Amino acid sequence: MELADILTKDQILTDLQAADRWQAIDELINNLVATGKIQPQHRESIAAVVKKRETSMSTGIGFGIGIPHASTDLIPEVVGALGRSKKGINFDALDNQPVNFVMLFLVPQGQFQKHLHTLANIAKILHKAEFRQALEKAPDAEAMLKAIKDQGKK
Repeated sequence: MELADILTKDQILTDLQAADRWQAIDELINNLVATGKIQPQHRESIAAVVKKRETSMSTGIGFGIGIPHASTDLIPEVVGALGRSKKGINFDALDNQPVNFVMLFLVPQGQFQKHLHTLANIAKILHKAEFRQALEKAPDAEAMLKAIKDQGKK
């Protein structure tokens, strides 16, 4: 599963307001509710699962990237939302640096291989400095989505 397969321009937040990883997770989950990817009544349960996973070990993987993720039986397919923070977010990242990109994704319960594959693809694409620069420079969500789709073709 590629990043371009799970994002629409409506699921890209170009200016996260969050100051820390918990606020960032809430902001992205709110986006998934607003875009109809998560049922409103499941919001709290899903947020709790993601935060529980994040508590066990930060998903701040370095290079200004955070990838909070979880499995849940409350969704029928893989869903995600991408947020960009211009000021940086304290994510307790492995390199102790602030995070500028937060890619939250959820995988249906029991799809362990898909979960690992999606996580690996997202980490691989976001590790590319030129790709992160393209996302940083993109003026809007549409331009960010185009950069993501272009990267998927490489």
